[in-house]
Amino acid sequence: MNITELTVHELQEKLENKELTITDITKAYVDRINEKEKDVQAFVTELTKEAIEQAQDIEKKVENGEIKGKLAGIPIGIKDNMCTKGIKTTCSSKMLENFVAPYSATVVEKLDKENMIDLGKLNMDEFAMGGSTEYSYFKKTKNPWNLNKVPGGSSGGSAAAVAANMVPWALGSDTGGSIRQPSSFCGVVGLKPTYGLVSRYGLVAFASSLDQIGPITKDVMDSALLLNVIAGHDEKDSTSANRPKVDYTKALKNDVKGLKIGIPKEFFGEGINEEVKESLKMAIEKYKELGAEVEEFSLDIAKYALATYYIIACAEASSNLGRFDGIRYTYRTPEFKNLKEIYKKSRSEGFGSEVKRRIILGTYVLSSGYYDAYYKKAQKVRTLVKNEFNKGFEKYDIILTPTSPTVAFDIGSKSNNPLEMYLSDICTVSVNIAGLPGISIPCGVDKEGMPIGMQLIGNRFCEETILNAAYTFEQAIKFRKNYKPAFKLTK
Repeated sequence: MNITELTVHELQEKLENKELTITDITKAYVDRINEKEKDVQAFVTELTKEAIEQAQDIEKKVENGEIKGKLAGIPIGIKDNMCTKGIKTTCSSKMLENFVAPYSATVVEKLDKENMIDLGKLNMDEFAMGGSTEYSYFKKTKNPWNLNKVPGGSSGGSAAAVAANMVPWALGSDTGGSIRQPSSFCGVVGLKPTYGLVSRYGLVAFASSLDQIGPITKDVMDSALLLNVIAGHDEKDSTSANRPKVDYTKALKNDVKGLKIGIPKEFFGEGINEEVKESLKMAIEKYKELGAEVEEFSLDIAKYALATYYIIACAEASSNLGRFDGIRYTYRTPEFKNLKEIYKKSRSEGFGSEVKRRIILGTYVLSSGYYDAYYKKAQKVRTLVKNEFNKGFEKYDIILTPTSPTVAFDIGSKSNNPLEMYLSDICTVSVNIAGLPGISIPCGVDKEGMPIGMQLIGNRFCEETILNAAYTFEQAIKFRKNYKPAFKLTK
């Protein structure tokens, strides 16, 4: 039995039947990290030694009846933009290279309450700005399916660690597709919840009206399990929704008979790779076989969504990153003559190229004379995007699209062309603009064996609907049984 290939719900079963111990599981993951991290480069901070000690402590407490939770002793990885008390939280930036968080994010507190074991902080694009995890200050994470390829971003470390079986599941954050796109590239399941369902308190902000924390897992059941833990109202987050508690695992009924699925034709047009289209067509046919009602319709937002997203996201990034000034808890330039020089040199040296690019763009669209022409107009288009989705959900239960227009691309092939990199978000950004839930699940592979992701979008707070649709499809095609990462290097 290869412990690290098991899903979390399978690990729970083994623990319950006393086939495995908490220490067995944690040691297996620590060994796997020691074996694969040199190739994949998914971690910024490894906590392997602490994890073993924690596992032994939790195991004793479980045996003594002091701890009873079903997730006690299950390991997890956390994206490095979520504050973890007493542990470095770097956002993969030189600016926060030595920052140790004095408190934990609400989601981390919830994991601690369940007595889960943190295996480490996972690599990401700096301040979550990027689509390939090439913009990390520390390292470039590789895709376990092909080590020449990017894992996607910005939650590339989280997706790669799950795909490589270095963690059983992980937390990521999604501002414009940063959970779903890397999940698509790495052949795992990534869920971006409805805006406000999961607390953002303790998440280092990129774009506050778009950011959302969510699970990256091996299968849909695990996604529902982890959402059960992290969802819920938080008084410390003013945007947190006060909703009734839901057990998302109960929604997984393996039945989509009568489910109405809308296929927006604009998301299958120019720019979408032919192999991606073919894989999605097969997925659509599978849904028809399973009894779902599928219909093509027009969702005429794709051409506006990307520009709208980058104006709003960069404007909010410019505002949020103003706090990193070299004065308080961030990097400070060693050489300066006056206060103005501290600000200028600390920010110039502390931020990477992509972060600077977005700050400059955001400051420009917020500046006097351009605010009305760009930012205000983008907010109006945002309302139009929401309205278009509302119209779609009057007729359909879910909307099905590709997660990404392509499979994972070669490392270095787009990092010098920001516009081309931004275009890889074309299928995902509208979900964040409208504050909707979206899930990416693998639906096939291309001729090179790279995973292809399918995105299912639901109406606000309809996570149960998209989780069941994803689960039913997953059970039908059994992707994990048929395909595995190769860890290969191509010449």
